[in-house]
Amino acid sequence: MTARPWRPALADGVAAALVPVAACALALGGLTSWTGASLAGTPARIEVSDGRVFLPNGQTRETAVFFRISNKGGSADRLTKVTSSVAGAGMLARERRTADGRAGSMAVLDSVTLPAGAALDMAPGGTDVMVRGDARWRAGDRVPFVLHFERGASITVEAVVISPGTRLTPSPLGTVAELNPTAEE
Repeated sequence: MTARPWRPALADGVAAALVPVAACALALGGLTSWTGASLAGTPARIEVSDGRVFLPNGQTRETAVFFRISNKGGSADRLTKVTSSVAGAGMLARERRTADGRAGSMAVLDSVTLPAGAALDMAPGGTDVMVRGDARWRAGDRVPFVLHFERGASITVEAVVISPGTRLTPSPLGTVAELNPTAEE
């Protein structure tokens, strides 16, 4: 019987070709599952509700604004700034607590990430927006704000003025804004 040197070379070539083919098949299967779950390519879908702004008290006009921001889409987005025709530019901030849980200091934030499928409940002692309040505000007044996002459209909402110490419960305004990513502006 004569030796056939081409057979081992052919077997090596087939084995080498199977590795990328198997990798492509695995990737295609994963992408098919991801697409089938309606997660592929869906943009962030941001909803903003429960806007509240503390009534300024004492000698300072600086006050805090809180929102519930939900991302019901398949991609993350970032809240980059908050503005108001009445209160000016807001400052995104987060309170830092000491190791024993007491109030510490405030950290200014450049932005706040909103992961896909997650929600941010702004609250005292956590993330908020600092603004310059108006001495004419009264509890129950509504103050307009515009939330600006890195990828999505800006959202205009209202926040209800409440007294400091008021428990943050769902707003009587309900959901005050929803961004529909398929709507044309």
